[in-house]
Amino acid sequence: MKIAFHGAARTVTGSKHLLTLKNGNKYLLDCGMFQGMGRETDTLNRTWGFEPKEVTALILSHAHIDHSGLIPKLIKDGFSGKVYCTPATKELSAILLEDSGGIQEDETKFINKRRIADGLPYLTPLYNTEDALTAMGAFRTVEYDNWFRIDDNVELLYTDAGHIIGSAAVHLRITENGKTTRLTFSGDVGRYRDVILRSPAPFDQADFILLESTYGNSLHDMHATTPDMLLQWIEKTCLQKKGKLIMPAFSVGRTQELLFALNQLELERRLPPLDYFVDSPLSIEATELLKKYPQYFNKTIQRLLQTDSDPFFFSGLKYIKSVDESKLLNYRNEPCVIISASGMADAGRVKHHISNNIENSRNTILMTGYCEPNSLGGRLMSGEKEVRIFGVLHEVHAEIGSIRSMSAHGDYEDLSQFLAGQDPRKVQKLFLVHGEYDVQKQFRQRLLKKGFLDIEIPERHYEIGLG
Repeated sequence: MKIAFHGAARTVTGSKHLLTLKNGNKYLLDCGMFQGMGRETDTLNRTWGFEPKEVTALILSHAHIDHSGLIPKLIKDGFSGKVYCTPATKELSAILLEDSGGIQEDETKFINKRRIADGLPYLTPLYNTEDALTAMGAFRTVEYDNWFRIDDNVELLYTDAGHIIGSAAVHLRITENGKTTRLTFSGDVGRYRDVILRSPAPFDQADFILLESTYGNSLHDMHATTPDMLLQWIEKTCLQKKGKLIMPAFSVGRTQELLFALNQLELERRLPPLDYFVDSPLSIEATELLKKYPQYFNKTIQRLLQTDSDPFFFSGLKYIKSVDESKLLNYRNEPCVIISASGMADAGRVKHHISNNIENSRNTILMTGYCEPNSLGGRLMSGEKEVRIFGVLHEVHAEIGSIRSMSAHGDYEDLSQFLAGQDPRKVQKLFLVHGEYDVQKQFRQRLLKKGFLDIEIPERHYEIGLG
């Protein structure tokens, strides 16, 4: 049995790990899109490192595009097996992949205008909306906490990862020649004090573990609460400077956390009377879907629902659906708050909002989550004074801020707690994936001190035998 790491290897996006059994069957853990990797992004997303038609089954941990975003392309390129996931992940994937297909079409049209002008060949999108809709026919759902037999060799168990609705850690029992090997893939691990979701669930002993490590060297700020920090930025930008507060936010997870925090401020009668815009049709769909799964909420939200029927709505909240409505926000001079996708500011409507507002010192661009260093959000957070957006160079006069405590990824204490049920001496090998290499090296040292004996940080396309 072998495993190869074709994405999220010494980087945070493009999650893809291929397990190959002695009988030749191949099982792909996630099929994510690379994001925010600069000019390298498109090439990375067009290069598999394996043959899609040879993959037996795809096991999906959750719906975020850096874990699911290349599924339509995988099917276009020859994969004919099933895609296994939880019920909520299937529903989220349907709206996320359709949206992604539209983005591929739009961005390719924009790129091709420049390519044609430069005499370069026409580029086709990775996939389109029709491909995304077709891909959903391959999805099969598996409930949490029930062993499911994929075939004679592989059994699958999902446990709640507490990251987004439907997110799961993947546990496999792999039987070859009468011997059973237990492999766990963490997917993305949520936080044990998440404001909305249940904590990650414990799991049985594993022989091999693939563990995400996004914040493997960080502790999230637990002293200042998200509502308090949001209020500070709203007061500073909108009330004192009379500007716009623009918050890039992922449509699934982060947007709902922001809405919940703003709702909390209103319940405490501290929310300033302003207009609060969610300019992302996808975020609207994701929020409505989240409300369909209250059983995944933590006990605090369960109690809140007894007195507040919609913890994601508050006075002044306005949803923007059409492109024309979105464009009108550019002509608005009054102070307001705009929440818009994408979270790394590399695509979506928020990129237009940043382009139109970044040169005004009254405004603030407030990052609310992890950004790849080469993404627009990453470059802004690094302090660049000029950034190129849609081919136009902009001077950065708006204030750039971030709320570090807002993350759906666990910090190193959460990740350590996720592993707490394991006897480290019985884990034959632990692989760190989904993290920046410098972070992973620091996290590896922490885990060695906790007794794990063999910890590897694989490079992209690295393959190794297991047992």
